[in-house]
Amino acid sequence: MVLDLQVFKDILVNQKFLNITLLNWTLCFGLLILFIILRNVFSFLVIGRIKKFTEKTKTKIDDEILKIIEPSIRLLFITFGLYISFSFIAKNNITNTLLTHVIKSLFIIAFFLAIYRSDTVLTKILEKFFKSKSIPIGLGYIPFFNKLIKFLIIVFALIFILQEWGYNIGAIITGLGIGGLAVALAARDTLANLFGSLIILFDKPFQIGDWIVIGNIEGTVEDIGFRSTKIRTFAQALVSVPNSKVANESIINWSKMGKRRIKFMLGIKYSTPVDKIKKAVEQIREMLLNHPEIHKQTVFVYFNEFGDSSLNIFLYFFTITTNWQKYLEIREDVFLKIMKILEELDIEIAFPSTSIYFENPVKIENS
Repeated sequence: MVLDLQVFKDILVNQKFLNITLLNWTLCFGLLILFIILRNVFSFLVIGRIKKFTEKTKTKIDDEILKIIEPSIRLLFITFGLYISFSFIAKNNITNTLLTHVIKSLFIIAFFLAIYRSDTVLTKILEKFFKSKSIPIGLGYIPFFNKLIKFLIIVFALIFILQEWGYNIGAIITGLGIGGLAVALAARDTLANLFGSLIILFDKPFQIGDWIVIGNIEGTVEDIGFRSTKIRTFAQALVSVPNSKVANESIINWSKMGKRRIKFMLGIKYSTPVDKIKKAVEQIREMLLNHPEIHKQTVFVYFNEFGDSSLNIFLYFFTITTNWQKYLEIREDVFLKIMKILEELDIEIAFPSTSIYFENPVKIENS
């Protein structure tokens, strides 16, 4: 038995694979397996107990943080095990350097992995920000911001790893510059639309449901996307306007009106007596001031001018509502009340007419 053990020991010490003894290979993989087991034990005992503790706290932030960093901790545990175990087979400067690069690269990956997994915390921060700033359309941009930040995290991680392995990042970026220029030119319109959507997001000229006018397009905003804004016209056509155009055009937002104007001339016949004109003006003004849907601070009713075929009463006032259908209902009600006032005062509304006067009497001959 002692002889068998001695033979086995001699084999481990004297036999080599890739110029490394079998003993060192055995120690390397034995320690690696040991660290894998220890990682699982650590996760079960330590991280498991920390999870139970965080679940009992009132805040959910500690649960989220633990969830974010747990994979990185497990990766660091294996990284440390790799460094210890593979040091038994790293017998020259080349293998030592290679092992160092691998270990440092894994540390970089573990660090950026924790940042990459923090998207849930970022989402909650952005949701809270957009809600506090009353930017409802910003909630639709959260997935885009998450993807953009994750992409940047991956890019920075690759840059650090490439630098660790001795690559000249400046030369790589310069080499990609020509190709990047071509891509940028091809994606110019896409980038312009993207920046336009960001301007809409932060400047907030309108939101979904608003009645707006952009150039010669008028309608209700149905959707605000990364590339375009969709507007439903009053003819029920759906128009997609590129966000780059939206950002550069003058925008009229009728939904932001605090009140809505009604302005017109009321023409009555020239034969109307003065006292009836006065009564009509006073009663119309009083009716508007007492109307529950008319803005009281801005009501102007005056006999304004002598028209070509009528005496004109000027009316200028505002409705409290800005809703178009409600506005039309109020306008109709006001017009009917004005007609009733004129009817009670026996005042006739004038219509365009032309009177012809002959300087000399006209003789009409019977045939």
